[in-house]
Amino acid sequence: MDKYLVFGNPIEQSKSPIIHQQFALTCDQRIDYQKQLSEPEMFVADVNSFIANGGKGANVTAPFKEQAMQMCDQLSVDAQAAGAVNTLSFTDGGILGDNTDGRGLVDDLLAHNVTLSGARILLMGAGGASRGVISPLLAQNPDSLTIVNRTLSKAQLLVDHFQHDKLTAIDYSQTQSKRFDVIINATSASLSATLPDLASSAVVDTVCYDMVYGAEPTAFLKWCQQQGARQIIDGLGMLVGQAAQSFAIWHGVKPDVAPVLALLRQQFKEG
Repeated sequence: MDKYLVFGNPIEQSKSPIIHQQFALTCDQRIDYQKQLSEPEMFVADVNSFIANGGKGANVTAPFKEQAMQMCDQLSVDAQAAGAVNTLSFTDGGILGDNTDGRGLVDDLLAHNVTLSGARILLMGAGGASRGVISPLLAQNPDSLTIVNRTLSKAQLLVDHFQHDKLTAIDYSQTQSKRFDVIINATSASLSATLPDLASSAVVDTVCYDMVYGAEPTAFLKWCQQQGARQIIDGLGMLVGQAAQSFAIWHGVKPDVAPVLALLRQQFKEG
């Protein structure tokens, strides 16, 4: 039985084993997928030990995505653009690294019938979560992709890195005078139930997406709904979507995400 792991710190909360085991059932695959807590100074040794024990692949979550990238012998285009890796494949040719976060986000938005082609998209935050989704979003040919961040210079660094004519940077004060079709929250604000400094006028009649998920809508999504957002979506579908992309890399078949999403939603309801 092929062995897979997800590495992280913390890792206890990870849904990846449930997701991948459900994918395996629906795709008639037999896998052993577990989660492993790793310390920063031990991550490389832990990965190498897993490879030596027959591991076929691994997912990587915070805080190891940059370290994982440094271990790779070959990187996908998305991994290079993101500057981080969340999917490792162990082959005779070495360690292959990919980043499926952005494709998972795009898949989830499209599954919710959100139009990205020709859309004015606002991406909130200028950290790793934002960087990882910029290329897949640009690949959807939006009218514009605007990065907003409290520190404008950090957003501008991403614009300078990607050098795309549809990519621009602003600070939150400038959202007062702009209109968007889709707003994506890639900040960590929802983890602490705080709100970013987004102008309420920017939210009216928009699709608002939060990469964070939970049993209830996040504080950001509740606020967006109060401001007149057209649609609110949490990040659970992105989580399952990026996992589906990883599964496809390893097994050559992309699983249906709907049954797994339904299972996770039910688990949230049951507490």
